Amino acid sequence: MKKASHVQGSPTTGLLIGLALTLTAVLVFGYYMREQFAGLRRLQSDMVDRNRKDSLQLLRVQNDLNSVALAMRDMLDSREPYGLTAWTAEFQRMREDLDAALRIEDKFATARRTPEQRQFLNQSLRGFWDAVDRMFALAASGKEAEAREQIRVTLQAREAALSTAVSRLLVQNNEGEEEAAAQIAKIYDRVQRQLYVFLSAALLVIVATSLYLIRSNRRLFARIETLSEQRSDLAQKLIATQEATLRHISRELHDEFGQVLTAIGSLVGRAGDAVPKDSRLHEDLQEVREIAQSTLNNIRTLSQALHPVLLEEGGLASTLDWYVPTVERQTGLKIHYEKTGLPFAVESGAGVHVYRVLQEALNNVSRHAGAKEAWIRVKFLVGELVLEIEDRGKGITENKGQHGIGMVAMRERAEILGGTLEIGQPEEHGTRVRLRVPREKLETHGE
Repeated sequence: MKKASHVQGSPTTGLLIGLALTLTAVLVFGYYMREQFAGLRRLQSDMVDRNRKDSLQLLRVQNDLNSVALAMRDMLDSREPYGLTAWTAEFQRMREDLDAALRIEDKFATARRTPEQRQFLNQSLRGFWDAVDRMFALAASGKEAEAREQIRVTLQAREAALSTAVSRLLVQNNEGEEEAAAQIAKIYDRVQRQLYVFLSAALLVIVATSLYLIRSNRRLFARIETLSEQRSDLAQKLIATQEATLRHISRELHDEFGQVLTAIGSLVGRAGDAVPKDSRLHEDLQEVREIAQSTLNNIRTLSQALHPVLLEEGGLASTLDWYVPTVERQTGLKIHYEKTGLPFAVESGAGVHVYRVLQEALNNVSRHAGAKEAWIRVKFLVGELVLEIEDRGKGITENKGQHGIGMVAMRERAEILGGTLEIGQPEEHGTRVRLRVPREKLETHGE
């Protein structure tokens, strides 16, 4: 005897874990990507963009310093018709532009700028303008030669130092842009690698979840298949038990009750012969004899309906020939019975199942279809037996209500016979039940 197999748990827990892992990985990676792109935006805005704006202001400062250098060169030219004081307004304009450029540049100065660099630039520029003021003061007091000497000795040197300092800052900004570009490239490379890692991990989780789902489904389907086989075995055993019980009841009715009623009828008949025919007792005995005979006929009909002995004596074709008009009388249905082909021998055990399918189908027509007519076609073909029961009623559905058990029983009987049962709807509406059984199954069933 087989032991009950272990009940396989639902794969829902495993699938939920896989889904949770996948969602967690997606969320973590999404957060990581958001931080990386935020870092890129900060790097671009805080370093690259600010660095470029700072470089533009430094170029403006450098351009102003070049203008100052050109002005001082012209001031030293002896052919210049105007005195040095004539350049006061020009220098004032360049000073204001330089101051404005440096104020703007200070806002965009990068974090790489050291306090010493800021202090040096500011002090150098302040010292330069102080020297310019002293030079114009000398020129205003009529000391043109001393003013020009100060330009050659002091101002040009200070301007050159300022230009050099601004150039170093521009070079530093260019280096900062190159470093920022390198950092951006590293971030992109790191994000790309992490993306590949995430995709690989996500793929592994999906594959693992899919394999788990496939494995669980295989177990579930195997379990369902086992349960289906067990259900089919149980149904077949129930059908076999039912047939054995009906056969026993049929024989008991036919043998025991039939003999008793036959004996009662015989005794009543002999008693009736012993009394005068015109007496009241004779009439009563005759009525009892008729009741006994009617009951005997009903019992024989019921016995045949429970288990047609005719199957064993005359075969399936003869049993169907007897059963169809019997049902027609009992139910009031008008049955169109058609039998084609050359009947072949059908083993009695297989014949019982064919008979029960017909019996159940006609019961459905009589009780549920609401039809007044039915069509029965029995086809003895070369390789198979085809039984069709058709009506023009309201139709039946396999999975609804009271038809379910009967349909299951018919399908189980078809499976026992190794055949197929088809339930459909003809063009004229109603229901058609078609049983197909291979001939070899009918001839060898039960052997």
